[in-house]
Amino acid sequence: MRTRPTLETSDIANIIAHAKAEAQKNAWNVSIAIVNDSGNVVHVEIVGEPGVPGGEVALAKARAAALTKRPTKELEERMKDRPGFVNFLNPANLLQVQGGLPIIYKDECVGGIGVSGRPSHEDEIVARAGLVAIG
Repeated sequence: MRTRPTLETSDIANIIAHAKAEAQKNAWNVSIAIVNDSGNVVHVEIVGEPGVPGGEVALAKARAAALTKRPTKELEERMKDRPGFVNFLNPANLLQVQGGLPIIYKDECVGGIGVSGRPSHEDEIVARAGLVAIG
């Protein structure tokens, strides 16, 4: 039987710490969400002002990245070329907007990270900083 890597508590803490440091460095108020490979939430963190909107948005980006094993920017681009694609994924739970990245470890998708609260390209900067933790 094959063994697969999974996100552990220490991995999640490291990813959040790196993403949070990037957000704080830029004084960006964001929500950061991490899901496992099944799209189930494992952590949500608010950086900055209490009540920062976007927790659900960050979660939907993380789910989309984990379940499709693709950056949400790629999904967003696909929607521009094929508008009908938006109906393929449930927009209430899987947001096809830049700011979500799959978490890949040893060529396996172990989860997803999603960020919301800034313009989408800045959300992705924060998400990408989190991935440095699992290099």
